[in-house]
Amino acid sequence: MRQSQLFTKTLREAPADEVAINAQYLTRGGFVFKNSAGVYSFLPLGWRVMGKIMNIVKEEMNAIGGQELFMPALVEKKFMEPTARWDLDVGFYVSEKPSAISHQPSASFVLGWSHEEVLTSIASKYVSSYKDLPFSAYQIQTKFRHEARAKSGLLRGREFMMKDLYSFHASEKDLEAYYEKAKEAYFKVFERCGLKSVYTLAGGGVFTDKFTHEFQVLSEVGEDTIFLCSKCGYAENKEISKLNEEDRCPKCGGRVVEKKSIEVGNIFNQGTRYSDNLNLSFVDENGVKNSVWMGAYGIGISRLMATIVEVSNDERGIIWPDSVAPYKIHLIQLDGNNQEPITKNQAEKIYSDLTKAGVEVLYDDRSDKTAGEKFADADLIGCPIRVVISNKTLAHDSVELKRRNQKETELVSLNEVSQAII
Repeated sequence: MRQSQLFTKTLREAPADEVAINAQYLTRGGFVFKNSAGVYSFLPLGWRVMGKIMNIVKEEMNAIGGQELFMPALVEKKFMEPTARWDLDVGFYVSEKPSAISHQPSASFVLGWSHEEVLTSIASKYVSSYKDLPFSAYQIQTKFRHEARAKSGLLRGREFMMKDLYSFHASEKDLEAYYEKAKEAYFKVFERCGLKSVYTLAGGGVFTDKFTHEFQVLSEVGEDTIFLCSKCGYAENKEISKLNEEDRCPKCGGRVVEKKSIEVGNIFNQGTRYSDNLNLSFVDENGVKNSVWMGAYGIGISRLMATIVEVSNDERGIIWPDSVAPYKIHLIQLDGNNQEPITKNQAEKIYSDLTKAGVEVLYDDRSDKTAGEKFADADLIGCPIRVVISNKTLAHDSVELKRRNQKETELVSLNEVSQAII
């Protein structure tokens, strides 16, 4: 991608109403645009990052048997009334009158904030025998929450991207086995996104009356507080915990510390709550009718992007992990415009060669920016590798290569650029 053709531009100053680092850097770098409190548009650079994260999530969900589908964002009242979740003050409610947003009594639909009821109703049309189980299905979709405290950039929004997976089982034992598979898949997702997550015992909220588990990333800007064993890693969310700092871990006796953290995922054993209320059952080997056991597993895709920025940055901008960066290489051409065509020609050749080799390159070919401005933009945008070509580097038949997470630069021969990068 030629940076001269990128319709978004970087900003020198962060918007006055953005306090969170993720919101400041993502806005300044041209990744997102804030439409309203808690509502953001993903611009080309941001959508590329989101695409990388979604691909990682899909690969790991597919690996544990998840089948991707897509459900409507508009959920009719009839689906959520049987589970007593229609009257919860969570969603945005919509009446059948055009353009009318209303409270629950007069509303007919809600903008989907979770899809247990919808998928359970769908499953009831296809599941009748134990032979139809188990199965799991997931979607990546926009979710809507009536969030009174929309803040912290993309960490707490009213509209956001989410992956929600649901699993269906003939027994609690089978559900528990899949729960462990999902747990390991989640660890892989977050590790591939450059994050270390902490498996944390938590409450069920409006999703289940059982204990659940969250995946927390340690960060001082996090809104959650967890008690974490410094020895074995066992953790509990403060909201349900009886632990205190300096207590002994109930699992290994290690010292418990209190940490701030960001929740990036959660998994729920939902028992038979939804199947009981929505008539999802199956007949077992003995001809006996049973309720289906269900689990739910969520990852906030946009929240995950924001979390990566919160934990991977410096005073100059974002430091993207290779796996989710919008482009792997930020190629910068200095000098070499009409007066110095050799530099420009060499930059064009590198851009062409790398692109043909399948390397994703953001090529700063802008002629109206100084070297300082180009370097500042590269640091802000945060691609993993910066490659600079100039009269100075060409004097040594080389380019200057610098990794975003390192201070050192090195000269690499023109003939070895591809090998050094790939």
